Amino acid sequence: MTKTDSPDPEGLMLPVPGVDYGALDGLLGYALRRAQNALYLDFYRATAEWDVSPQRFAALVLIARNPGMRQGLLGQAMGLHRSGALRLTDWLTAQGWAERRDAPDDARAWGLYLTAAGKRRLAKLEAAVAEHDRALLAALGEQGAALKAGLERLAWVATAQNTAPDNKPRRQKP
Repeated sequence: MTKTDSPDPEGLMLPVPGVDYGALDGLLGYALRRAQNALYLDFYRATAEWDVSPQRFAALVLIARNPGMRQGLLGQAMGLHRSGALRLTDWLTAQGWAERRDAPDDARAWGLYLTAAGKRRLAKLEAAVAEHDRALLAALGEQGAALKAGLERLAWVATAQNTAPDNKPRRQKP
């Protein structure tokens, strides 16, 4: 996929004057969705030169830090279904940033590795993303670290509330 045929990121979802948001204004999840959209757009601008979404960046980091990682584990680490992990892996290999290699311990399996081009790309991306993150944290001041910790805790709490002891979801999506 090239920059010209990649989908545009979603809009900011900032409150629109004159629109009654009702219960949405009081929901934590809706506030997080607004923030996520804004952060995605900001990330997209920071990395637009390379046509890399937060998901693609995360995959590059995970593969770099875990050479030989299997596609299923990558999907699990990123919260993706098998088909999403496959599409992401296909995209990374089509860019020449990652490659599949046979697993030395299992002739039926393969692992993911960054190519030399992928390592060079990741080094540039990590610098841009680190600067992007520093700017966001600086804008939040002393609340930045607390917000990050709170969001991490929220992810654990929401996961624990929606998972039974046998790790099966308690609620089904509508």
